[in-house]
Amino acid sequence: MPQDAPPSTRHLALLLGGLAMFGPFSIDTIFPAFPQIGAQFGADKLAMQQTISVYLLAYAAMSLVHGPLSDALGRKRVILAGLGVFALASVGCALATDLSQLLACRALQGLSAGVGLIVGRAVIRDVLHGDDAQRLMSQVSMIFGIAPAVAPILGGWLLGWHRWPAIFLFLAAFAALLAVAVWLRLPETHLPAVRLPLQAGSLARGYLGIARNPRFLRLSAAAALNFGALFLYISSAPAFVLDLLGLHETQFGWFFIPMISGMMLGAFVSGRAAGRVDGKHMAGIGFACCGLSMLVNVGYNLLAPQPGLPWAVLPMSLNAFGIALSFPIITLAILDMYPGQRGSASSLQAFIGLLVNAAIAGSLSSLLSGSGLALAFGASAFAFTGWLFWWWETRDTQASLRVPPAPSALEPTDQM
Repeated sequence: MPQDAPPSTRHLALLLGGLAMFGPFSIDTIFPAFPQIGAQFGADKLAMQQTISVYLLAYAAMSLVHGPLSDALGRKRVILAGLGVFALASVGCALATDLSQLLACRALQGLSAGVGLIVGRAVIRDVLHGDDAQRLMSQVSMIFGIAPAVAPILGGWLLGWHRWPAIFLFLAAFAALLAVAVWLRLPETHLPAVRLPLQAGSLARGYLGIARNPRFLRLSAAAALNFGALFLYISSAPAFVLDLLGLHETQFGWFFIPMISGMMLGAFVSGRAAGRVDGKHMAGIGFACCGLSMLVNVGYNLLAPQPGLPWAVLPMSLNAFGIALSFPIITLAILDMYPGQRGSASSLQAFIGLLVNAAIAGSLSSLLSGSGLALAFGASAFAFTGWLFWWWETRDTQASLRVPPAPSALEPTDQM
């Protein structure tokens, strides 16, 4: 629908927020089903953790392709194709009869799940600039933040109604519903006149050029590692909630609701501050909140013999608040470094973040999730390292992170 008028900002936020949600839904809805799936397939906790790492590795690999595909073919077409593949993969997961089949279908889910988040970011910068883009990014973050809170609770309810395949059938239905909404409501925001040719050589050269930019690497690492502190707890949720906190499979909300409430509040504050507070200052406040949350978390786990509610979860709520303050600023700054290659820049940023997440889910989570103190120290290491990259960036340049009004050049800019 290349000639359609764009939907209102509110409708666009709802649609892009929904598209961003189905990726996290794929991770978090199955957490309550881990014991049931493991018992049926004879898989231990480490083997079940691979359902997350396989998904994330496939997600990371394909994230390098979603953006360039949308740069060449258009945003809407790529999103619809990804949703279709995701729905079929979810049905395959529901029909799996052993762990190997489930892992194969989980990988297929991962290959398609990134279209909503990655291409959606490019859509935002196609239609809006400056503070308006920051506001919309924050609104999408608020909607996106609902997914990790609702997903495990919904997964627990579905388990109470039926066995674990019902979770994957729900994911298939959710993807189909999103596809209908995209078909009817999302106009094409990347018109043929500005599309880039899809050629392997030019794609590789484009990625190499982006990856060699020190500022891109610093900002991507700062965002990915800072979020890694939170993702360590998310990927460890089955052990953290069921084993360390001693809660039931229907009680994941005691962890996810406070955490996501912090993220949504941070996204709200970020949106309200757009145009009023300098982007670099706002992101710095976000990193400071993350650092404070880590100090409180480590202190609590040093003093408490056993993690318990509410203090075991409240520090991660503050951490999520800080991430939501800084992440939109950093993401928009990265996209505006490459106004002619927003899809590729979004893909490469997502790839870096997903590699970090896959390493956490595949190895670190199983190593650290047996102890509340180990999780606290691990999360602190990620948050501190992310801040170091941010500090490096702020020391290296005096440029403001306020998004420029309307970049038009096809070459990378030095402004943020």
